[in-house]
Amino acid sequence: MTRIGLLSDTHSFLDDAVFKHFELCDEIWHAGDFGNIELVDKLAAFKPLRGVYGNIDGKEIRQTYPENLRFKCEDVDVWMTHIGGYPDRYDLRIRNEIYANPPALFISGHSHILKVIYDKKINCLHLNPGAAGKQGWQKVRTLMRFNIDGNKIQDLQVIELAK
Repeated sequence: MTRIGLLSDTHSFLDDAVFKHFELCDEIWHAGDFGNIELVDKLAAFKPLRGVYGNIDGKEIRQTYPENLRFKCEDVDVWMTHIGGYPDRYDLRIRNEIYANPPALFISGHSHILKVIYDKKINCLHLNPGAAGKQGWQKVRTLMRFNIDGNKIQDLQVIELAK
């Protein structure tokens, strides 16, 4: 079993509570808009980190993290990108590929809107952890935690951070 801590849209602000909430996680996944390389370094020093760059991320982060990341976690095919859209409204950059070769788990950020949607058309769970940073219009800052056990995605938790 792999325990995952998922966040996005930190925009250079890393709440100390992230370390407490992700203490028992095996990996941290960041769905883009880190904000600065110092934040990346803090997360990577804490736990193994996977991530994609977001639209606000500069050259240093873009040289370290890809725009799209597709990988296997245990037996789950995962695709992470910052601007991905939603079921029936996937971003044009990825739409053809996601329908031709769907992952089991699709993760995006960007909107600052927490979403958990199952796309029945392609049998894919879509997660957007919302925004963990203070920049943006969101009223609640959020993170997610979940487990991957073989081919199962389970025990999903939404964590609200203080304002």
